[in-house]
Amino acid sequence: MGTWPDIEIDDPEFKITPDHLGELVNLIDKGVLSSKLAKQVFAEMLKENEAPQALVKKLGLEQVSDAGELGKLVDEVLAANPQSVADFKAGKKKAIGFLVGQIMKATHGKANPGMVNKMLMEKMN
Repeated sequence: MGTWPDIEIDDPEFKITPDHLGELVNLIDKGVLSSKLAKQVFAEMLKENEAPQALVKKLGLEQVSDAGELGKLVDEVLAANPQSVADFKAGKKKAIGFLVGQIMKATHGKANPGMVNKMLMEKMN
């Protein structure tokens, strides 16, 4: 797990409300945001003092969890990277990390990583 961004708070009044913080946690829990995207939203909450859901929409950070859309990307990445697929099937389990990375790159980090891992494993086994 990564670290939170370095944020300096100059304002003596911390403006993130408990309700907004709870909303951010719920967005993570529901799979709307990955932890990486949640860190971006949190940083914006400090600057803009807006509700997390509004910031997610405003910044276009909603996580991609549509099985159909992800399935197409998984198929494309597998077809474009036959060596990584062969490496995985030969026992090199780290090859899946490369494939996940390709999907994350294609979605600008918005793909649901849990779904991507599961779909890749299902297709390659």
